[in-house]
Amino acid sequence: MTDVYRAAAVQMSSGEDVAANLASAVHWVEQAAAAGARLVVLPELFACLGRVEAIVASAEDLPGPTSDALCQLARRLEITLVAGSFSERSPRPDKVYDTSLLIGSDGAVLARYRKMHLFDVDLPGQVTLAESRWITAGDQVVAVSTPQGCIGQAICYDLRFPELFRQLADAGTDVICLPSAFTLPTGRDHWEVLVRARAIENQAFVVAANQCGRHTPQLTTYGHSMIVDPWGTPLAVAADGAGLAIAEIDLTRMAEIRRQLPALQHRRARLDA
Repeated sequence: MTDVYRAAAVQMSSGEDVAANLASAVHWVEQAAAAGARLVVLPELFACLGRVEAIVASAEDLPGPTSDALCQLARRLEITLVAGSFSERSPRPDKVYDTSLLIGSDGAVLARYRKMHLFDVDLPGQVTLAESRWITAGDQVVAVSTPQGCIGQAICYDLRFPELFRQLADAGTDVICLPSAFTLPTGRDHWEVLVRARAIENQAFVVAANQCGRHTPQLTTYGHSMIVDPWGTPLAVAADGAGLAIAEIDLTRMAEIRRQLPALQHRRARLDA
């Protein structure tokens, strides 16, 4: 395992053109690898983000064209790649899985995580979404050992549910990867606070790759992709527009924080015990 390495969160402004989005994703992953990143994370629904009908229509089986292309990319660049998330076909033709793949440097798929918590929200005048109408929720917590440490996976709205992140911590996670399409209205107030909180309370790095810009008249995402250390310090934040947040992941620093402030060891799993 590598104790110190560079990670990158890719920030994109995806539309409904899958080929164009994939080309953009490949470009930014290549840029991240050229800058020395060994772990690269793409945002949520990087392959297609727009109207619900377009997202559902873009769904693929696994393996499929998008996953194959990203496996080849990870192998060519010799990086660990979190393939953001994209639409995976489900048994129901009107619903998809929102699926994130963890791909090793040899191009093999190490893990598949399906988004658990679905964004059903009605904030009048701000944002109204009902993901449960077209997404089938996953039900498995995913944490996998890699040369970059134990990587745990979550997607966007999962960020609001600390119990998932605690299960990732219990599974030994060192780095939590969070592909997102966090909306502008909620992102302005909650994105940084929640990303930093999940890092602090689980004493883990969080690599949060967000979408940015207007995708439909009803959907604008916040951007501000970031990498946060286990002390809750933002190490890198992406500028406006498509681009990268790149920072050093130092697992020895994480071990030092956990040793000096052993909060994970002080937990009382049952407060009535």
